[in-house]
Formats: sequence, C-alpha cells, structure tokens
Amino acid sequence: MTTVNIHEAKTQLSRLVDQAASGKPFIIAKAGKPLVKVMALETPTGKQVRRLGFLEGHFRVPADFDTMGRTEIARMFGGEK
Repeated sequence: MTTVNIHEAKTQLSRLVDQAASGKPFIIAKAGKPLVKVMALETPTGKQVRRLGFLEGHFRVPADFDTMGRTEIARMFGGEK
C-alpha cells in the first residue's frame, strides 16, 4: 500500500482519490507517521439501493397526525401534572 505525506496528498489529491476509488487504497502520513487510510466505499447496488417513496401505499398517515396528542404533549412540556 502506498504511503504519501500530507503535502503530496494535497497536491495530488484528485489522482490519489481516483486510484483509491479504483481499488488502490493509500495512507496519508505526517512526519513519517501514518494518520489515515483512504479507500473506496462499498456503495449499495441493485436491490440494495433504497429510494424515497419505496413504502408508498403500504400504510396511511392519519389525517390528524399533526395534532394528535397535542393536549398530552402540552401538559408534559407545560409543567402540568
């Protein structure tokens, strides 16, 4: 695994990130001491990808959702017992 110092990492960041994304992780060091390892993330693909709205039609939100429990919440946070 390649080790680069901070100065080199700053000047070559785009190239280094491209390499890491293609499966060649690298280590950034400061004064010769390893600090961080940069590597590609495992991102979900296919059926692992979750989309907004994927539960549409599976449940219903009550019409009074914004107001339900209002009295009890006011009592709890209003200091009433």
